[in-house]
Amino acid sequence: MSAPNMPAFLPGLELSRRFYTEAVRPLLEEAAPGIPHSAARIGSGSEVLGFDTARSADHEWGPRLQLFLRARDVPRHAGRIRHVLAEHLPKTFHGYPTNFAPTGEAKDIRVMRATDGPVHHRVEVTHTSAWFTATLGFDPTSPLTPADWLTTPTQRLAEVTTGAVFHDGLHTLSPIRTTLRWYPHDLWLHVLARQWQALSHEEAFVGRCGEVGDELGSAVVAARQTRHLMRLCLLMTRHYPPYSKWLGSAFARIPAGEHLTPALTAALTAPDWRTRETHLASAYEAVADLHNQLRLTDRVDPATRPYHSRPYRVLHAERFAKALVARISDPAIRDLRLPGPEDLEPGHPTH
Repeated sequence: MSAPNMPAFLPGLELSRRFYTEAVRPLLEEAAPGIPHSAARIGSGSEVLGFDTARSADHEWGPRLQLFLRARDVPRHAGRIRHVLAEHLPKTFHGYPTNFAPTGEAKDIRVMRATDGPVHHRVEVTHTSAWFTATLGFDPTSPLTPADWLTTPTQRLAEVTTGAVFHDGLHTLSPIRTTLRWYPHDLWLHVLARQWQALSHEEAFVGRCGEVGDELGSAVVAARQTRHLMRLCLLMTRHYPPYSKWLGSAFARIPAGEHLTPALTAALTAPDWRTRETHLASAYEAVADLHNQLRLTDRVDPATRPYHSRPYRVLHAERFAKALVARISDPAIRDLRLPGPEDLEPGHPTH
């Protein structure tokens, strides 16, 4: 942010809520009186997930929101609404500039910057189907397919189901967000099975790398396994895993995060592969217990064991994937492919 005096940090969702209530809505009633609308702060941005800090103000953060009109009202009124906002919004709001300017480093990245002219605001005026289709790649007001769910990154699903709705005069945002809040049951089972299957492929490699003296490779595998476990715990507790920047922050917010963080941290900082493997095994067993507590399948033995004839301690996580697939009632979803080793790295061998 280029303003010389940084105001006291206000979380972005609260800033946007106040911006809508105190500044945008009165002008909207002047620009398009009687036109129904909805208003929200959803989509990309750390504040939408609740992870923003004062650091976030350096780009794409500030008093901003989406205004949703009926589809037929966008060509009639959106231009005037944008113009009225540009001409009459306050130059600053709670100490933050309402004007956004390019950084100079990238034309599509904007920052808050004071202006004496019209405000280049970040109030997006659109309609529901267009915005969600552009964000997700499908229109959630139409019946959803398994492909819609499974090809959409969990980060995107998190972005449209968190954040905040300030006003839903169109009565569309709440139903859409309810629909997208979580996977249908059979798809949830499939997504969990995929995560368990991905975990299974490299369980033995922590030990195998270490056995040949490759402690760095062993640590890399342990880090990948840790990521799989974190994502799995979030999915088990019905939270869409965010992308890497916020994965640890999201994991820390769930009960499993508090319970598992010591073991996972110890695995990642272990000085040798045997210690690393011991801590990972503890984490495997704890997550296996969480699976059994969900009662989505018959009980699966949560104990770790040797990897066939080799002396590596593993869970054989594919057992949990198999149990989940067996509980899927829709044959089309039950027959969906689970990830193989080749999905982790091209040319990935199984031995």
